[in-house]
Amino acid sequence: MKFKNYFKKSLARQVLLIMGSSIIIFIVCVGALFYILQQLNQDFIQTRNEIKEKQNLISDIYEAYDTTFLNIRGYIAFDNLELKESAIEQEEIIRKKAKELKQITNTAKDQVIYQDIIDFADFYYINTLPGRIADFEKGGKQAIAEKVTASDTPRVNSFRENNVLVMKEMDDELEDNLSKLTKRQSNVQIAAVVLFFIFFIFMQYSIRVFLRNIGRPLADLSIAANEIIAGRDAVITLDSNRMDELGTLSNAFTKMVASVQEKEQDLLAHNEELVAQQDELHSQQDQLQETLEILTDNEQMLKRRNEFINGISTSLDQAEVLQSIVENMCNIISAERGIIFLIKEEAFAVFGISDYGVKQFQMNLNSGLNQRLKTTKRPFTFKREQDNVEKGYHEGTNYSYDLYLPVLNAYQEIEAIMVFSRYGDQFTEKNIDECVTLAKQIGISLEKIRLYEQSEANSRLNQDILNTVQEGIQLVDNNGEIVHVNRKFAEILGKENINELVGMSWERWTALVTEQVVEDNVVDNLRESIHSPEEQEDQSFIYQKKDSKQVIKVYCKKLKLGDEAYGTVIVHRDITKEYEVDQMKSEFVSTVSHELRTPLASVLGFTELMLNRELKPERKTKYLQTIYNEAKRLTALINDFLDVQRMESGKQTYEKKYIDLLPVLKKTIEHQEIHAAHTITFTADMEEAVIMGDRVKVEQVFTNLLNNSIKYSPNGGEIHVKVSSTEGRIKVAVIDHGLGIPKDALPNLFQKFYRVDNSDRRRIGGTGLGLSIVEEIVKAHGGSITVESVYGEGSTFTIEFPKVVVSPTGKPAARDDHTLSYSIMVIEDDLSLAELLNHELQDSGFQVTHVKSGTTAWEMIQQVPPDAIVLDIMLEEGDMDGWALMQKLKENPQLKDLPIFISTALDEKERGFSLGAKDYLVKPYQPSQLSKMILHTLLSNGKRGQIMVPQRD
Repeated sequence: MKFKNYFKKSLARQVLLIMGSSIIIFIVCVGALFYILQQLNQDFIQTRNEIKEKQNLISDIYEAYDTTFLNIRGYIAFDNLELKESAIEQEEIIRKKAKELKQITNTAKDQVIYQDIIDFADFYYINTLPGRIADFEKGGKQAIAEKVTASDTPRVNSFRENNVLVMKEMDDELEDNLSKLTKRQSNVQIAAVVLFFIFFIFMQYSIRVFLRNIGRPLADLSIAANEIIAGRDAVITLDSNRMDELGTLSNAFTKMVASVQEKEQDLLAHNEELVAQQDELHSQQDQLQETLEILTDNEQMLKRRNEFINGISTSLDQAEVLQSIVENMCNIISAERGIIFLIKEEAFAVFGISDYGVKQFQMNLNSGLNQRLKTTKRPFTFKREQDNVEKGYHEGTNYSYDLYLPVLNAYQEIEAIMVFSRYGDQFTEKNIDECVTLAKQIGISLEKIRLYEQSEANSRLNQDILNTVQEGIQLVDNNGEIVHVNRKFAEILGKENINELVGMSWERWTALVTEQVVEDNVVDNLRESIHSPEEQEDQSFIYQKKDSKQVIKVYCKKLKLGDEAYGTVIVHRDITKEYEVDQMKSEFVSTVSHELRTPLASVLGFTELMLNRELKPERKTKYLQTIYNEAKRLTALINDFLDVQRMESGKQTYEKKYIDLLPVLKKTIEHQEIHAAHTITFTADMEEAVIMGDRVKVEQVFTNLLNNSIKYSPNGGEIHVKVSSTEGRIKVAVIDHGLGIPKDALPNLFQKFYRVDNSDRRRIGGTGLGLSIVEEIVKAHGGSITVESVYGEGSTFTIEFPKVVVSPTGKPAARDDHTLSYSIMVIEDDLSLAELLNHELQDSGFQVTHVKSGTTAWEMIQQVPPDAIVLDIMLEEGDMDGWALMQKLKENPQLKDLPIFISTALDEKERGFSLGAKDYLVKPYQPSQLSKMILHTLLSNGKRGQIMVPQRD
């Protein structure tokens, strides 16, 4: 009874009971079906496995019999004893398998199969096979043929046919077993469908009962509630004895109806009282509405002020802040137009004002009302009549009110002027006071922007200063994090943007350094420098980069802000050049010491022998020849040093004449062949190779190159000198097949004192000056030198000189204007100097015209323009001076491109070059210097060196 009441007291429990019972019954039924299906499958698998096992054993036995038959026949046919032994061994296998078959036989039919196998085994292996083997061994195949055919063969054939039937029966048995399983599974499936159908009907019935017991009472209560709402009496038909929630709801609903009816009267009484109070509330509501409008206005005002404050405080961009100020001020004071103008910087922002209006305001910045504001520094308003543009579509007389506001800085100076305009609504004192307060905030904001821009400018200036420093500068804090760097440091680390390095942690940037340097202790040195005591002296160390081979020296210095340690300044100085120079100097001292001591030792040694011993005349001659050769060697070495010194100081002079390179080369080759164990060949694709040059220096060039090729071909071989001409240039190539030059040494090959650092070359010797001297001489002759080399195979040095063209008659070839050579006009009032210049230029192959007067020179130049002009600035008094003549020449389109060489005692190079002078020589100077400059200019000015000279016989 208690159990029944437990469910009657709750609808949820009733639903759970119905649903739970249904589900449990359904699960049990489904579980039973699955159990039956599982048992059917297990029985099928067990039966199938037993049949398969029997089938496999019987199949193995029959295969063993077949093996025996085949082996016996093979034995009889081929007399193979192995087949005989194999056939006899099959008996044991058959009996073993038959024994296993017996253990699993469970039907009479299985017993019959087993007995047939055993009987045939006894017949064949005991009664028949031994006798047939004995007959075969005695009489051969003919002896057993008749016996086998008469008695053995029928029995064997019968046994084998029986085997086929047995295997077929087992296959049929497997098929029957599968058919039974399929049929049983179909029965189980039909049972499952019936179960689901019954469960569905049961659920439908349960839902109907549930709706009848719950849905109908709820509908009755709903109808009763609607009746009560409509003011009518309601009848509740629900059973009041129900113990569930609906019964409780019914009782509560009944009590509620009684209570509502009782209180309805009270409500009517209170209603009259509320009507009276409603009138009072209406009056209070009007007051609250007015207060709300005031609060809303204040809220909007605060919102606009917040926007104003945010606009001037969240940005440091001047234009953006000014625009925010004028727009927010117009919003706060309800102005239709406004402008703010910075007096010192002339920056401004406007709202509702045209460009013309801004320009007009700017023009009157120091007059009228603006001047009044500057003088009083106090805000004021101005009433004026609106113009037509401001009226728009309005008619009649309307007024605008302008508010002028000063923005003062900390020194009470006017920083900016603000003007705002209202149409038809004047500014109150409250508005003005509010604007004065906001103007103070604007002044503070503008001062902040000014300080920020000044700070940014100083920061950019400091960064630009640091970037111009050719040393990598790096500032790290006490934790090793990068605070600041310059562009040079970024280049050392291979970074294009310095911002990539700022803020980089100690681990990251030291890892970046470690990847690029050769040394392993760089990070340890940096750590020691950063964390060293403050009083320790400045530290430095050196590291070398892997890729560029740069040598960097690092200096570290502690940085303090006041008395507090802030970080460390690390300076990375590129000392690659100094490092290479030091190495070259060290190697040069070592080399020169060897190069000087060796010939001196020979000189001193042979001299001592000649002084202290009586020698035969031929030995004395040999010793003197050796001393002479070593002295020449020392002389050549000293001359190399002196040549380098003169070239560096710019004091090297050249006596340039027209020379033919072919005889010079042949003479140089003859001198080298006397002392060299090499074969030197010479080819030229021309009969003459004329250049303008110093014969001695040109010979020195080819001597150095041939010496170089001989020295760096220690195993002998062929050296080929080839002369060719192309595009107005003469090429001389010296080709050897010696040691060659490593690729990384080619860029430094022409540096002074540079020697390829290679063990193969240590025994060769040399000062490293020869190629440097060659390059300087070639450049001084307007030429160039290049080198191509394959390491281990040889090198080719190629020199190019400007070519001088000769006529076939032996005289300089005629030019287009039928003159014999380049014509030079010398304008000089000093006759002695003019005669000296004439001789020098004529000796160099020029046709010279001398003029004393600037006016005369101008007339002659207009008639027949020369190829170049040598001009003195200080000419005869009262005549046209050099400056005036140059001015006239540069203003004339036909004469403006004439090269002019100023020859004067006045050192006014800038003025001369500004007027287009080609070069400027300050007296006194060497006349040869002038001829060389003129020749070099004319050869390189599109004429390709085509100077006509006499042809040799």
